[in-house]
Amino acid sequence: MTAESAEVAPNVKAPPQRSLAARLVLVAAVWSAIALALAGVFLVSLYQRASERAFDTQLEIHIKALISEMLETDADAPEAAARVTAPTYRGDPRFSLPLSGWYWTVRRADSPAILYASESLVGDPLNVPEIGDAESAVGFITGPTGDEIRVMQQRISIEDVPYIIAVGAATAGFWADVSEFSRMVAITLCVVGLGLILAIFLQVRVGLRPLSRLRASLSAVRQGEADRIEEALPREIAPLAVELNALIVSNREIVERARTHVGNLAHGLKTPLSVISNEARASGGPLADKVSEQTAIMSTQVQHHLERARMAAQRRVIGVSCETEPVLSRLIRAMGKIYREKGIAVTFDQASEIRFRGESQDLEEMSGNLIDNACKWAVSKVAVKVETLQDPTTNRDMFSITVEDDGPGLTPEERAEAVKRGRRLDETVPGTGLGLSIVADLAALYGGKFTLDGSDLGGLKAKLILPSLTRE
Repeated sequence: MTAESAEVAPNVKAPPQRSLAARLVLVAAVWSAIALALAGVFLVSLYQRASERAFDTQLEIHIKALISEMLETDADAPEAAARVTAPTYRGDPRFSLPLSGWYWTVRRADSPAILYASESLVGDPLNVPEIGDAESAVGFITGPTGDEIRVMQQRISIEDVPYIIAVGAATAGFWADVSEFSRMVAITLCVVGLGLILAIFLQVRVGLRPLSRLRASLSAVRQGEADRIEEALPREIAPLAVELNALIVSNREIVERARTHVGNLAHGLKTPLSVISNEARASGGPLADKVSEQTAIMSTQVQHHLERARMAAQRRVIGVSCETEPVLSRLIRAMGKIYREKGIAVTFDQASEIRFRGESQDLEEMSGNLIDNACKWAVSKVAVKVETLQDPTTNRDMFSITVEDDGPGLTPEERAEAVKRGRRLDETVPGTGLGLSIVADLAALYGGKFTLDGSDLGGLKAKLILPSLTRE
């Protein structure tokens, strides 16, 4: 056995898993939020403009009422003549309340002096801007109490004398109405947005349910519980299931052909080698001994490479897996019978159910070699322990089989030699010397690793790490 590990797992980090459903819901939610926000801004803007027009219309009505009150016709004159009369307009009670926020003024266009003003001003000035030659103007000013006033000014001429009539009203109530409308729109759109997100979530969940069925069907094939993927799926993904089934069938056919070729090659080589070996042993002499020696090496090499080819073919079979506990329990019982005379006590510890992602005969090959080797060298005790792991590099689910004994153990140099192909550390113990090298090769083919170290029991600790199959 060896202190070196047979690692072939790719040294790259697995890409982060991203949920397709979450991505669809997120994109739809973001666009819905943007659309609802724009709709809210548009609605509030429309309401504000409509409110401003209504507000200005009200101010314009008051201006017209003031103009009609200022004009008085002298009926006794030979020709009806208009003259200016001091207005006392109280069309709205707020024009009579002191500093109520509703004001009107009348002045000559060529003088800033106020001729007439509403009672609500109580002598305070209403500083309206000049409108120049314009016939009318609307804007915002600061009132006597510091509040915002929206003021409308109108130019009129009476007996060729230009006058400026200004009517203003506080905007506090106007902005309060706009704010209240904005708040109600925001609440309404938030409720609508939440409803839309919930509807989108349900739509995505229902729409992607066939993908969950496809994944479950593929998982059943991968775990060896089914031979084919279910094809009764929506027409958008049914072709994918058909292609996957074709791939599975093709994979199995390729593996079967590879196994057949390996078997044919094994039979084709074994017979000539056996004939050569028998003839050499019958002839005798130095040449015959050398031929026998080289024939044995050739047989070992052929056996090794054929075994690797068989393992590689099995490794690529789709949908093959097995439970570890039955395989290991069967091996331990067999080793107990084989080494009964040595009185070896073999303990087995596996806390949870673990499924090996591979064929049971490969698991039996690897673990059997380790347990058999431990029993050969142990004095009285062998411990077998199975634990779950996770590869920090690839985030794959793995498990370990640890086999320890209380035998003499190995030095670090001997551990390194133990897994060399065909290398035997003790010729007095029966065996071909291929067992541990096959374990290392097979572990590497499965993307695992095989290590040797010193055991707490005093002997050798062999640790085999292999991929496990997580049930979904």
